[in-house]
Amino acid sequence: MADYQKMYVILCAAASDAADELADIPLAMRCRDKLQKALLAVEDIYMETTVGVLDCEGE
Repeated sequence: MADYQKMYVILCAAASDAADELADIPLAMRCRDKLQKALLAVEDIYMETTVGVLDCEGE
């Protein structure tokens, strides 16, 4: 079975690192903001959909 949790962590960490580097480039701020907004949206979705699943696995 695919380990979506691990894939999520790897991808989001890389995207976050890239967004941090883009912050040093004034002309890239619009791109950085879009990436940051997407990361926050994905985090919200991930938390909404996995909290219940993780709770059920612990039972």
